[in-house]
Amino acid sequence: MKKIFTPTFFAIAALIIIVAVVRFLPIPNFTPIAAIALFGCAYFKRKSIAFLIPLAIYAITNLFLGLPDLFTTFAVYFSFILAGVIGLWIGKKVSVSRVIGGALASSVLFFVITNFATWLSGFCGYPMTMGGLILCYEMAIPFFRNEVLGTLVYSGVLFGAFELAKRRFPVLVK
Repeated sequence: MKKIFTPTFFAIAALIIIVAVVRFLPIPNFTPIAAIALFGCAYFKRKSIAFLIPLAIYAITNLFLGLPDLFTTFAVYFSFILAGVIGLWIGKKVSVSRVIGGALASSVLFFVITNFATWLSGFCGYPMTMGGLILCYEMAIPFFRNEVLGTLVYSGVLFGAFELAKRRFPVLVK
């Protein structure tokens, strides 16, 4: 039976915890959650843990930051699960281009899914027409910019720091 709590596990978890704290910065959508999903699923051996961590961080931090409507929250969770699936792909052969591509893909998926859910829920009062859906996406563009930047920055920090740590501490390499 494989050990779960290895030095690699603790190094990955420590990076995630350090980066998760920045969710409390007052910059809308400039968050590390999608990057954590990408990173965790790329490196954690136990994938159930990798998928649960970003969802748990999102849920716990929402207790302090406020809860969006339930329908949109499920869309956010689904988006982070998809980011985790992209992280599995990145983990097969970690490279700068895969990390950047994965960060961009997860940001686009997050934008499309969560804003569709916001429109569909009626939470923001957009008309339930094609024009209302387009308006919902238009109004979300400034948040999308922050989502992309946040996911790129935090993905770079997480993947870069772990790759540097593996060079410095050989015990972290398989």
